[in-house]
Order: sequence, then structure tokens, then C-alpha cells
Amino acid sequence: MALISYHGKKTTIISAFFALLLLSGCGVNTIPTLDEKVNAAWAQVENQYKRRADLIPNLVETVKGYATHEEKTLTEVIEARAKATSVTLSPENLSDPEAMKKFEQSQGALTQALSKLMVVSEQYPNLKANENFIALQSQLEGTENRIAVARKDYIEAVQAYNTEVRTFPGRLWAMIYGAKPKQTFTAPAGAENVPAVKF
Repeated sequence: MALISYHGKKTTIISAFFALLLLSGCGVNTIPTLDEKVNAAWAQVENQYKRRADLIPNLVETVKGYATHEEKTLTEVIEARAKATSVTLSPENLSDPEAMKKFEQSQGALTQALSKLMVVSEQYPNLKANENFIALQSQLEGTENRIAVARKDYIEAVQAYNTEVRTFPGRLWAMIYGAKPKQTFTAPAGAENVPAVKF
């Protein structure tokens, strides 16, 4: 009888050990996997912003040939591009709200400067008919669409990551890894306002 009791306890202990081992491994790779998805999505965001920045010098040069009186606008675009390309955000800093805000502001300023340049170009019919300008404008529009998609993908990756590090059992693993919620994009100021259309 004592022999059966000893083996029963030993079996129970071994079973409990394996159950604990299986449960402890549950989710251990989730946070690093989601973190890698966030980093990959962020790399795509940066890639698209770089593509836009690379198009701008050619666009400015093309506009400069036709819109000689728009030196101020061209200078604003060049300065905004320089600032946008100087503000970078590494994957390690994606949890820093101030770094994300600074990055968004520099990219937003470039977007506004480019919008202003496009409005100015409307005043120059010869520029609007220039094949090089048309091609650059088309590439820029395509890049803006790619930026929107890359930002959406990044936001979704961050949402999955943040959900994991804020909920159980991921929260336990987050404490072990030192994982913090990542920052995401916010709508630019005034985005809630409907733009005025004038004919």
C-alpha cells in the first residue's frame, strides 16, 4: 500500500511538473514575434517616407524651371525635407511618445509644404503640362498612398503588440522581457475638419 502511494505521488509530481512546463512555455515567443512584426512594419513606414524624400529634389528642380517667382515655397519644401530626413526613429524608440511626436511633426511639415507646392503648380499651365512634372506628381501620389498603407499596417502591428503586453498572460512575459507598449500614429491636427471646396 505504501509502495502504491509513493508511485502515485511521484506520478502526480511528474505530471504537475510537465503541466507547469507546458504552461510556462505558452506565449513565451508571442511578444518577441509581435515585436518583430512591429519592427518590420516600421521599416516599411520609413522606407516609404524615404521614397517620398528621394522624389522631392527632382520635383523641386522641375518646378523651379517654371515657377521662378515661387522661391519661398520651394525653400520651404527643401527645408521641410531636410528636417524630415534628419528626424529618425529607431525601433528601440518606438515606445517613446516624444520621439514619435517629433517624427510625426517633421513628416507632417513636409506633407504641408508639398501640398503648398502642388497648389502653386496649379498656377503654371506649362508646368502642369510638363511630362517630367506629371511623372513626378504621379510617383508622389503613389508614394503617399504607400505611406498610408504602411502606416495602417504599422498601426495594426502595434495594436496586436500592445494588446499582448497589456493583457494576461502576455503582461507577465512583458515584465520578464521589459517590454513596453509601442507608440502609434495619431491623426494630424485639424484632420477632423472637412476641407473647404471652392470653384
